[in-house]
Formats: sequence, structure tokens, C-alpha cells
Amino acid sequence: MGGALVVLVAALVGLLAPVLAPYDPLHVDLPAAWEGPSAAHPLGADELGRDILSRIVYGSRTSLEIAFVGVTIALGLGVLIGPPAGFYGGWLDRALMRLVDVMLAFPSILLAIVIIAVIGSGSLSTMLAVGISSVPAFARLARGSTLSLRNEEYVTAARAVGATDAHIIAAHILPNLLTPLIVQSTLRLSTMVLTAAGLSFIGLGVRPPFPEWGTMMSEARSALREAPHAMMFPGLALMLVVLGFNLFGDGLRDALDPRDVKEGV
Repeated sequence: MGGALVVLVAALVGLLAPVLAPYDPLHVDLPAAWEGPSAAHPLGADELGRDILSRIVYGSRTSLEIAFVGVTIALGLGVLIGPPAGFYGGWLDRALMRLVDVMLAFPSILLAIVIIAVIGSGSLSTMLAVGISSVPAFARLARGSTLSLRNEEYVTAARAVGATDAHIIAAHILPNLLTPLIVQSTLRLSTMVLTAAGLSFIGLGVRPPFPEWGTMMSEARSALREAPHAMMFPGLALMLVVLGFNLFGDGLRDALDPRDVKEGV
């Protein structure tokens, strides 16, 4: 519940950013550059005098948008690869899984860097990069679950009454994959937020001056000793959101997994 609360608060902050942010996140006020926390700027200002609180609030919208679009891409491609591979087996399974194995040979951040190197940087490119780099996790999970589901009695019964393979996958396999895929999506959101921040930190993600937590930390590293607040507060926001997604995903897995039965004392 704590993780769900953090995720809910982060989502509301992103949605209500124009209302909650005290300043325009792009407003430059050079006399306030590197100013520490004060009444005018509760979390201080960055190298151009932009209000850090406002940029963190708008950065929440950017980071969550990248993560949710990335999960949608990864989930969609994973469902297109995993269930057919597990259901049919044979050469199709071997071909698709070898492709997935090649993608798994690269760490997700490295694969995302390769994708951005090909298609260029920017918000849309970051969404595609974090989404495609997470496809193997969804594809392997969907395939593994399909391997066990294809031998269930209701699948055999559907075949006996003349149901096509497409109908069996759509009506009987995919609905039973929802629970593990939902849990996996929740857990991967934290990974995607971190990956997006990492890409922006090294200059390959969201382009300045648009607010994004990784970009904010990258811009503040040159003044880490003089103005540590400029890096500390975006880092704390990133840590809390990632922790919230992880806690929420773990709790959701415990709640939805029918095999995880806790006996009372």
C-alpha cells in the first residue's frame, strides 16, 4: 500500500504539474543561479536560476510518460512474440527465442544506447529505446506461461469443438497471461524510469531544456560541491518513485499469485 501511495502521488503530481508547479520550469532567472532552498525557491534553483521544485514536478510527468509508453511498447511486442512461440513450438519457437536471446545478451541500458544511436535522441526515441530493450522480459514470461497453458484441459476442449489456433490464443491463453504480465509491467516501470534517467544523464535521452530528472542531475554535477541541492533533490525524487514502483509490484505479485498462500499461525 505504501508503494501504491507513492505511485499514485507521483502520477497526480505529473498530471497536475501546471497547477502544482510554482514557476514555469523553463523560466530563467540568472541572479538566482545556484541559489539554495529559500522561501522563493523551496528546493533552490539551478545554474540558470530555474526553480528546481517546478522542474521536478514537470519532470515527474516526463519520466512517467516515458515509462508508461515504454511498458506499452514492451508489453505489446512481448505478447506478439511469446504466446505464438510457446503455443506452436518447433522452428517458430527456436527462431523467436534466439532473437530474444540475442537481445538478452546486451544489458538493457546498453541496448537502449544502441537503439538511440540508430534512431537519434529525444523523448520519443527514449520511449522506443526503453520499450524495445524490455521486450525480452515480457516475451520470455509470456512464452513460459503459454507452454504450461497450452496443455490445459480447456485448451484441449476448445480444439475438440473446432476452435482455431488464433481463437484459442486470444480467448483462452491471453486472458490467463494477464496476471503475470500486469505484475511484470509494474516492476518494469521502475527499470524504465531508471533507464530513461540514465540515458538523459549521459546526454542521450530527453534534450535540455525540457525538465527530466536525469537531465537535471547531469546539469548539476559540475557544481556538486557548491550547490549539492541541485542534484540531491532530483535524485531523491527518482529514488522514491523507483522504490514505490518496486514495492507496489512486489505487493501486487503477492496479492495476485494464487500459489503464494500464506497460512495463519
